[in-house]
Amino acid sequence: MQKGIGVRNGERELIKLYRSLDQDDRNTLRAFGEFLASRSTTSKQDEQGPLEPVPTPRPQEESVVGAIKRLSLSYFMLDRSVMLNETSSLMGAHVLQGRPAKEVIDDLEALFVRHYAKYREEKEQEEG
Repeated sequence: MQKGIGVRNGERELIKLYRSLDQDDRNTLRAFGEFLASRSTTSKQDEQGPLEPVPTPRPQEESVVGAIKRLSLSYFMLDRSVMLNETSSLMGAHVLQGRPAKEVIDDLEALFVRHYAKYREEKEQEEG
């Protein structure tokens, strides 16, 4: 019986957290939740071939940090540590050099697409 109460309290805490977020963060949280829910089938899909991205539409107004979060969730199968240097350089160009967010986000999207293409190529080579 104690276990059921903990689950309900956990659900309440998640609802409180969700309600405290702005719309962009709510979308990110939902996307992450969908990713976690699908995780049990991910290993089966991975054995069948490359995983497909889960695209999240780009909001009209988006920060560079928000774009990195959105793209990381969309391209969940990519190893972000491999992209860290390029991502950091783009973030630095925005924060330190004043490069417009829209341009940096365009470059981030291209970066993720490029790394996804490399991921697909590697997975297809593994298959034969």
